[in-house]
Amino acid sequence: MPSQIAPPPRLLMGPGPVNADPRVLRAMSAQLVGQYDPVMTGYMTETMGLLRGVFRTQNEQTFLVDGTSRAGIEAALVSLVEPGDRVLVPVFGRFGHLLVEIAERCGADVHTIERPWGEVFTPEEIEAAVEMVRPAVVAVVHGDTSTTLAQPLDGLGEICRRYDAILYVDATASLGGNDLATDELGLDVVTAGLQKCLGGPSGSAPITLSERAVERIVARRHTEAGIRDADEEDAAGRRIASNYLDLAQIMDYWGPRRLNHHTEATTMLYGARECARLLVEEGMDAAVERHRLHGSAMAMGVTGLGLEVYGDQRYKMNNVVGVVIPDGVVGDDVRGEMLSDYGIEIGTSFGPLHGKVWRIGTMGYNARKDAVLTTLAAFEQVLRRAGVPVPAGGGVEAAHAVYAA
Repeated sequence: MPSQIAPPPRLLMGPGPVNADPRVLRAMSAQLVGQYDPVMTGYMTETMGLLRGVFRTQNEQTFLVDGTSRAGIEAALVSLVEPGDRVLVPVFGRFGHLLVEIAERCGADVHTIERPWGEVFTPEEIEAAVEMVRPAVVAVVHGDTSTTLAQPLDGLGEICRRYDAILYVDATASLGGNDLATDELGLDVVTAGLQKCLGGPSGSAPITLSERAVERIVARRHTEAGIRDADEEDAAGRRIASNYLDLAQIMDYWGPRRLNHHTEATTMLYGARECARLLVEEGMDAAVERHRLHGSAMAMGVTGLGLEVYGDQRYKMNNVVGVVIPDGVVGDDVRGEMLSDYGIEIGTSFGPLHGKVWRIGTMGYNARKDAVLTTLAAFEQVLRRAGVPVPAGGGVEAAHAVYAA
């Protein structure tokens, strides 16, 4: 028989997942209750309220999609997009390509604009594309960890309203550690995950929807036979292609009707509630500043080791640093030694950046001083063993200078 699960101690300093906050793990160890127990529905309601604080929104429809962050993405797109709808995706990294693929699987007529990896779009570029394509939905990645850059969102909500498009934002890697004010920016749908700046495990996808988005989705509501009231009429729109990820039905499940849809993932709800509670308790401005501080210390530490930071740093995400791999160094060998000798995980990258860039995360529970300094100290030793002439103590000293400022 296999033994009990006993994972080795790891410091997860890659682009996610990260170590879950111990308080989140404690919450997830609580006993289960029935899905319609008043305690359970109370926790669901509390979670909605806490997530509104995290998303910085007054949207009534703010809740969880059961599944990883990709489930939230798919739920948003399959519920917003009907076959034949035009969808515009600005692509500046791997996860823009993911939005394209999911939208295509929904039957959309997908249009893209692209920037080289390491750059982002101006609002003018996006508006020009919206004016030309006239999409029903504009789908944008906020922080793309493949490039470590964050697409500025200022003005995009206004642009989309001007052309009567729904603006969907994938904030999987950015929410909680970078400025993202849903209502102020005029975002219609935002989805995220727990495993990055929210400091929890993968498996639950927070989502918020504006009234405009809700109206579009509810127009396609088709309640399952067997739970539909005898006199209830379905909407006239085309039925949403996924049952499990049907946001019209999920809204009824989380809303006052508590209409049966699926059995809520109780333990994940506990964890998501605690992730949101901790962020709201800290204060969103303070959480973003914490990620900025430790991300800046990591970036300066990398520079202090004589390495190059990847990408246009004017648009750097607070929570992930891209490091250009020095010539002659095998990136995966360095990552392997970091893990085997020090128990520290850092990331590689994808596509055109694979083997060219390491990605080091400072997010969630790991956005803290000791994690940054420990990673930089170990990184220095491994780089030296790989033949890179790094200055002794250069990374740690440069990070200390950021903390002392």
